[in-house]
Amino acid sequence: MITLTSNDHGGGLDAAANQYGGDRAEWIDLSTGINPLPYPTGEISPQAWTALPDNNARAALINAARRFWNVPASAAVLATPGASAPIAMIPRLAAAGQVHIAAPTYNEHASAFIANGWQPANPPKQAQAQVVVHPNNPDGRLFSASDLHAPLRIIDESFCDVAPDASLIAQSNTKGTLILKSFGKFWGLAGLRLGFVIGDPEHVAALEQMLGPWPVAGPALEIGTRALCDPDWATQTRSRLARDAARLDTLAQQGGATLVGGTTLFRLFEVDDAAQWQDRLARHHIWSRVFPYNPKWLRLGLPAPDAWHRIEAALA
Repeated sequence: MITLTSNDHGGGLDAAANQYGGDRAEWIDLSTGINPLPYPTGEISPQAWTALPDNNARAALINAARRFWNVPASAAVLATPGASAPIAMIPRLAAAGQVHIAAPTYNEHASAFIANGWQPANPPKQAQAQVVVHPNNPDGRLFSASDLHAPLRIIDESFCDVAPDASLIAQSNTKGTLILKSFGKFWGLAGLRLGFVIGDPEHVAALEQMLGPWPVAGPALEIGTRALCDPDWATQTRSRLARDAARLDTLAQQGGATLVGGTTLFRLFEVDDAAQWQDRLARHHIWSRVFPYNPKWLRLGLPAPDAWHRIEAALA
């Protein structure tokens, strides 16, 4: 059942620094699943900053997205200002009814549906809308096409670029299906505010109308196109993330944690008391993620290369 008091996220580094001391720049933020070595943005053309985004720049980004994710020809692709904007709008695509959101997961989807009058459904086959986060945050669970039953199906693949072979992008040509992509996780560019909705052309067109003109800034169009046309960077990054995730697993398990799951961008551990672990790490100016619904779950993102020695000392 969906219960919600407020949106619960990672981050909050300013509040952590206020409580435990130290400048923000001294802290290591492991509370999110953001790649610590982002795609290099490079030089941005002056017109990307000074002119309204033009159709050619938008078309270049959409074409690059189609190639990178192997989008079926019959599916529509919409660039959006991050994934949060379409998440807030998607519940308005159909009359409010019952929605099933595979839990536990992050609660932006639940917040959006509840705000638009939807009610929780259990089992999923009774729902008029269905949401799966694939792979799931925080446990990394994967889904299949057979798990999807509702007329409106949302597949949130914000973390799926670490495992492209697991993508359900082939489902994007199925009526009622929308797949979300994000540039804030694998690409490490959360501040770019770039995302995509891929799927049912009718629904995508409705979302485009809701967003209005020029929803994506010129620099985001330019950087996004460049990144999606660089498959070698993506391949090398997946290898590095896998190595670093295994290294983090070893350190945490040596410290007494048990691996529950996750992706190569974040790892989920079971510990005796997650709040105590968070406090211990925070005293080393390392911020982690705990969950209000499970007092034994601790999630850790990956550190930057120059921060490993501090992680090792804190987990020893």
